[in-house]
Amino acid sequence: MLHVRSIWNGAISFGLVSIPIKLVNATESHSISFRQIHLEDGGRIRYRKVCELEEKEVSGAEIGKGYEDADGTIIPITDEDLSHLPLPTAKTIEIVAFVPADRIDPLQMDAAYYLAAGGAPAAKPYTLLREALKRSNKVAIAKYALRGRERLGMLRVVDDAIAMHGLLWPDEVRAPEGVAPDTNVNVNDKELDLADALMDTLGEIDFDELHDEYRDALEEVVAAKAAGEAPPESPEPARGGKVLDLMAALEKSVREAKESRGEEPPPSEEKAEVKRLPARKSARTTPKQTTGKKSTSTAGKTAAKKTTASTSASAKKSTTKSTQGTKKTTAKKTTAKKTPAKKTASRKRTA
Repeated sequence: MLHVRSIWNGAISFGLVSIPIKLVNATESHSISFRQIHLEDGGRIRYRKVCELEEKEVSGAEIGKGYEDADGTIIPITDEDLSHLPLPTAKTIEIVAFVPADRIDPLQMDAAYYLAAGGAPAAKPYTLLREALKRSNKVAIAKYALRGRERLGMLRVVDDAIAMHGLLWPDEVRAPEGVAPDTNVNVNDKELDLADALMDTLGEIDFDELHDEYRDALEEVVAAKAAGEAPPESPEPARGGKVLDLMAALEKSVREAKESRGEEPPPSEEKAEVKRLPARKSARTTPKQTTGKKSTSTAGKTAAKKTTASTSASAKKSTTKSTQGTKKTTAKKTTAKKTPAKKTASRKRTA
């Protein structure tokens, strides 16, 4: 029996069989939590429960339940009001059906609990239900009440114990509307084959080897701060880029997954990959076979351009020289014509 505090005591109703049980949590959280503090002096920040009408703090004994109506009106609900509700599962986990496990949508699964036998008299019927579940390869669907409301649950066998998963009611699970891409995408067989190869390469995993790396790093920071040391610097996470070539990305993923597991691809597979990947790259660059032809034609074009350029330059120089000569001659003639006119004007002024 687990050495943890039970959160609910009752019985499993299995037809006319009643099995006393204790409900205990099957999971626990190891996440690091923080407290709010006053930055100026490090003092704890605590919340006080204050009545908004009287603006004064009240104790837990003065606090009750109330339902807020649509118009904001608070309707008080007492424990006595709730005690009169027709809730047959208040102290009973009532099994209503046995179904194959694949009938349960994982989206419905909520919190997990262990059902511990409530004393020696419960050992026999508890074992009977456990072995019946094992032999049938089914799970039990049950209704139970916890924390003031009726819930749905699924009972299954874990090792030699009976576990119960809280289930959401079917109307509490949203339909995945508007989540999938709204564009038509075609996936070919080769892409699916590579995706299958990647799945096979990644394969199984030992869940005991998985751990919370963020929590480990956070503990190091807390330990360093407590010792008055500078917190360790963590490497920057790899930034994901846009996948421009899905096939190349899948091939690279398969190759890296095999390398990470210490596996080497067979020679035939390695050659196939080497031939495939450069072929995709060469499609984006200039093919090697046409390089010589393009270089020759380019060289010829370049030489022709240089000859044309030099010819044009010579022609421009000749034209410029002749133009400059013409301008100089014209300028001289104009000056010669204008000079006598100036002399005549000076003579007239003298007279």
